[in-house]
Amino acid sequence: MITRRHLLAAVPGALIAAPAIAQPAKAKELRFGYQRSGTLLIAKQQGVLEKRLNPLGVDVKWSEFSFGPPLLEALNVGSLDYGVTGDAPPIFAQAAKAKLLYVAAVEAGGSGSAILVPPGSTLQNLADLKGKRVGFARASSAHNLTIAALEKAGLSWNDIVPVQLAPADARTAFENGALDAWTIWDPYFAVAETRPGVRVLATAQGIAKQNAFFLGNSDYTRANPEVISAVNEELAKVATWAEANRDAVARVLVEATGIDLAVWQRSVARTEYRIAPLDEGVIEEQQRVADRFHKLGLIPNKIVVRDIVWKWEPRT
Repeated sequence: MITRRHLLAAVPGALIAAPAIAQPAKAKELRFGYQRSGTLLIAKQQGVLEKRLNPLGVDVKWSEFSFGPPLLEALNVGSLDYGVTGDAPPIFAQAAKAKLLYVAAVEAGGSGSAILVPPGSTLQNLADLKGKRVGFARASSAHNLTIAALEKAGLSWNDIVPVQLAPADARTAFENGALDAWTIWDPYFAVAETRPGVRVLATAQGIAKQNAFFLGNSDYTRANPEVISAVNEELAKVATWAEANRDAVARVLVEATGIDLAVWQRSVARTEYRIAPLDEGVIEEQQRVADRFHKLGLIPNKIVVRDIVWKWEPRT
């Protein structure tokens, strides 16, 4: 079960050391939280959000996060205004009454996430996970994929030994033989996939859709809807460009991260970049994810995803 205390514990110390500073009604700054992949990172490298927002008198600042839960707690406490995560983090944050809103979505098929097994593993299918040590980041999209994979195999949550680790720690444990399987997303997935002997036990395709979401601090978003709309519109343009220019995207991400081009080519080839408002299908899928966590007692109360969906109306 996650509580506000658990969420706060996941936040980097620098983000919680000082109290949140309230934004003015018409903010002069927008603070982004990004991860090491996706449209927001591409936009950062291209400088397009600065070009769009600076004429509006809004400066841009950036903070990098390794995964979603600490990013969303930074949004909650007012250290960030806008960020992107996978499907599970907003559910845990909403259950903890975090101050955030869904502002846009990337509907994804799930090809960028997988359950991996190390060299020499004898595991051949999802049913073989019974009794095994499975690593994943708590309250992340990998957490959701792990649960959904067990459901598909007819296993229960109690049939595995969950090992809850941040991505970097999980990678070390996986490489050292401390895990029987690792549930992870790109680019970590693509990096691990290139290691000799590492196998894909299953991708998320056919198990869980693994949609991604752009989220805003609720106070900031309601006070500055024109700024959030402008960001969404600019990111949608970047996403359209990325869909049609995958080789160029891979090169941009190499520059941003220092990860090998071959890894990024593999990751980018299977990434969905379409950005749109949350439609009924996306909301319903996200509600299924929330209900899955509630059923297992991993969030303390049943939530209604629709309650924190902000209505973005793109200009035609």
